[in-house]
Amino acid sequence: MMSSRNASENRFLTASPGRLFVANAVPMMVIMVMNGLLTLVDAAFLGHFVGAEALAAVSVVFPIVMITIALSTLVSGGMSSLLARHLGAGLHDAAAAVFAQAHGLALFVSLVLIAAFGLAGAAITGQLSGPQPAIAQAAHTYLAILILAVPVQLLLGVHADAWRNEGYAGLMAVMSVGVTLANVGLDYLLIARLDLGVAGSAWGTAIAQGLGLALVVGLRLRGRGVLSMSALARARWIGGWRDLLALGAPVSLSFVGIALVSATVITTLRLTAGAGYLDTVAAYGVVTRIFSVTFLPLMAIALATQSIVGNNVGAQLYRRSDAALRLALIVSGAYGLLVELTLLAMSGWIGRGFVIDAPVVHQVGTILRPMVSLYLCAGPILVLALYFQAVGQPGRTAALTLIKPFVLSPALVTTLGGVFGTQAIWFAFPLSDAVMIAIALGLALVSRRHGGATSGFGLRPHGATA
Repeated sequence: MMSSRNASENRFLTASPGRLFVANAVPMMVIMVMNGLLTLVDAAFLGHFVGAEALAAVSVVFPIVMITIALSTLVSGGMSSLLARHLGAGLHDAAAAVFAQAHGLALFVSLVLIAAFGLAGAAITGQLSGPQPAIAQAAHTYLAILILAVPVQLLLGVHADAWRNEGYAGLMAVMSVGVTLANVGLDYLLIARLDLGVAGSAWGTAIAQGLGLALVVGLRLRGRGVLSMSALARARWIGGWRDLLALGAPVSLSFVGIALVSATVITTLRLTAGAGYLDTVAAYGVVTRIFSVTFLPLMAIALATQSIVGNNVGAQLYRRSDAALRLALIVSGAYGLLVELTLLAMSGWIGRGFVIDAPVVHQVGTILRPMVSLYLCAGPILVLALYFQAVGQPGRTAALTLIKPFVLSPALVTTLGGVFGTQAIWFAFPLSDAVMIAIALGLALVSRRHGGATSGFGLRPHGATA
């Protein structure tokens, strides 16, 4: 168990779980919502000032952009799991070592991605764009800038997650708002005033991320935080990558799964929708945007839980980590139920907020109702997944985050669509949710048997009291 002096210096170990939950989840929600707002504003600028071709060019490379996000999550998420436990245990040298290793891994992954894009980037964007050379060229320009800026993106993710695990989630929320506003201003300048098109959008993102990285590094240079830049310089940047990759992979791969499921749905629609393909694809796009927005608070709740649990498990304060888990499960379940009831009530007309075409509005409701029918369980499953990641059990995290997007949803979408037609596709999602609920309950029952008076939920006794 860590010393009382170290505990007094770590707010994760002294403040009430409820207060910690609010202090960490709410700022994370602000960060997530600001990121969502930026996506909408960026699309609006391209649509108004450049045109539909620019939006198409940005849209066709969405899977590749998701891969960059997945890589960022791979590095920073793996680091967070180890970092929170080391900080909770007062092992500052070990925490600094993990922080340095994450820097080395971020740069290595970035170089590999840049090299891969240099070799195959033109072919990939050409394949994604189809027989549209103008769109392919714009897509390649946009993606080339973002790929070259990937080192900044990944290092920013590492530093932001480190600050969050040190208890500065509020500071990161303020920084996120500032960076987002700077990005909006840069987008307007580069797209609307300088007429740089999709290149302006990409440069706006890259410059804003560079500004954010400069801010978080500057704070460390001024002596803020537990992890100092001098300790970062002394530690080895190479080594320990296997642990980071293992812990970060489950959540990272979930972003890859999002792209896989979307591609599967669109491919199945091409084969089954016939003349209604365009309306159905447009409606599906609206629904995915709705779910993206509703998902952001759930991710914030889960990430806050990860930080709180990791620190307290590291300090062997298992009653506190269990209390944080219970609170997160209740809050995420209540939020999911509220979202489900709201979307079911609005399903008949919510599409009008995005389009005026009546067939598309109708299809939005048709798709939304089955997809949202078990949404109340999505939050607790995600919280449980990141709890297992926080306590160093990536296998269980993988079971809860990867089975649905990589196995269940693609298989059910193609089977139901091929056998019963387009309208059956949407029932693949509640069926997948039902299977995941059963898996989560099974893991919870097994984990409960492991917990005891001297260990937390799902942890075998270590001989230390909570």
